[in-house]
Amino acid sequence: MPSQHKTYWHLKEARRVPSTYEIGTSRLLYHVERGGFAVDLPTGEWYVRHQTGSPLLHPRWEEFEDPRATTYSSYVRMQREQEAYLARVFAPTAVANGAGALPADWLQILEATFSPLRFLFHGLQMAAAYVGQMAPSGRIAVTALFQAADEVRRIHGIARRLGQLRDQLRGRSPDFGADGRERWQSDPCWQPMRRAVETLLITYDWGEALVALNVCLKPMVDHLFTAEFATGAERQGDHADAQMLRSFADDCAWQRAWTMRLLLGRKTAGGDPVARWVARWQPLAEEATVAAATSLGASGPASAARATAAAVAWMEPLKSDRRDAD
Repeated sequence: MPSQHKTYWHLKEARRVPSTYEIGTSRLLYHVERGGFAVDLPTGEWYVRHQTGSPLLHPRWEEFEDPRATTYSSYVRMQREQEAYLARVFAPTAVANGAGALPADWLQILEATFSPLRFLFHGLQMAAAYVGQMAPSGRIAVTALFQAADEVRRIHGIARRLGQLRDQLRGRSPDFGADGRERWQSDPCWQPMRRAVETLLITYDWGEALVALNVCLKPMVDHLFTAEFATGAERQGDHADAQMLRSFADDCAWQRAWTMRLLLGRKTAGGDPVARWVARWQPLAEEATVAAATSLGASGPASAARATAAAVAWMEPLKSDRRDAD
């Protein structure tokens, strides 16, 4: 009789009962193992060019492990708790007439920033989804797609808050935040960021898309519009928005953690592609961050400086890793 494989036989080398995370994320992409799709279609050529043809290489991408070991059930449970927390923060009894008590100049900053941020985060969500689609390992794909879901949570949270502010300011500013698309498309402070995001969305090599998004652009954006923005909100007595932004910062910290784990110890082809991509994208990210920070008012330049410095410091282990390899 032919030998019978036990359930989860592909995890038997660990010589232990596999975790839920290992079962749910291991060897999900058959086309990577077999060297292509079962049917020859134009899609296959796209993956050959932009996935297997990427200079970002590793002999065993499947060995990557999400530092949080996120599964669908753990993600839903964790974010349900976060959303329940925000529901309490923004409960009508907690923020009744809250907008009316905020300084007028701070309300102008919220209007100039919150509404365009929806479009920025939507671009980051699409980029994360593309990285997940093109990833050469199921574990990377799953992790990137949870990141895309995090961006949807940010968009939803900000849109909900905008609606609440508009209701509270109905007598003073009934169209509060309604010009977000126009600001995103025309306001000079957002144009470098829009250019960076739109360039990212036509960056098709999966490795470059990952580095441009998670190493260069997102760390600066996240530091600016979570940590720095939250600190500014606290100074203005806007504790509700500060708590919302800090809940988003928890997601961003995990995104940086899994990116660092993935890229440390990588192999490269034809020199170091990560260094080349960082050299190409970091100036664009810094320009976009500095310009977008002006939406935060007088504190914007200092906030941008701190955000870029924090992102560059976070990047340093990647540079050290390549020096050690050389």
